[in-house]
Amino acid sequence: MTIKAENIQDYITQIPEERKEPFTKLYDTLKSNLPAGLTEGMLYNMPGFYISLEDYPYGYRANKKVTPLPFINIASQKNYIALYHMGMYAHQPTYQWFVDEYPKHSKYKLDMGKSCVRFKKPDAIPFELIAELASKMSVDKWIQVYEENLAKK
Repeated sequence: MTIKAENIQDYITQIPEERKEPFTKLYDTLKSNLPAGLTEGMLYNMPGFYISLEDYPYGYRANKKVTPLPFINIASQKNYIALYHMGMYAHQPTYQWFVDEYPKHSKYKLDMGKSCVRFKKPDAIPFELIAELASKMSVDKWIQVYEENLAKK
C-alpha cells in the first residue's frame, strides 16, 4: 500500500482510521527521542528522518542518484505499521540489542526483516523500546557506520 503524499500531515490523513492514533504516537515518539542533526520529512514516500545533503553532501549512494542519507522511516502498509531503521540494518550491535530487548517489551513475537520491524497489532507497539532505539545512535555514529559498510563493498 503506497500512500502518495506531499508532506507528513497529508500522509497521516490518508492512513486508515484505526491506525492514525498509533501511527501518530509512533512518529511523535521518534521525533521526541532522535538525536539532533536529523531532518524531518518525506523520503521514499514515507515520513521519516534523514541526514540532509547540506549536512552530509555524499548522501545515500545505493543507486546512481545521490539522495539524503535515510536513518529511520515509518509507513502504514496494507496489514501493518512498519518502522525502517537503517542503523539496525547496518550496525550488528544495535540490531542484536533490539532483538534481545524486544521480548522484554512485547508479548508478541518480533516480526522483522532487514531494516523493517512490522507491527501487525498497532495497539501493541512497544513505544518505550522504540524511544530507546531512536536515541541509541548519534548522527555522527550513523555516518561512520554507513561509511564503514560502504568501504566493505
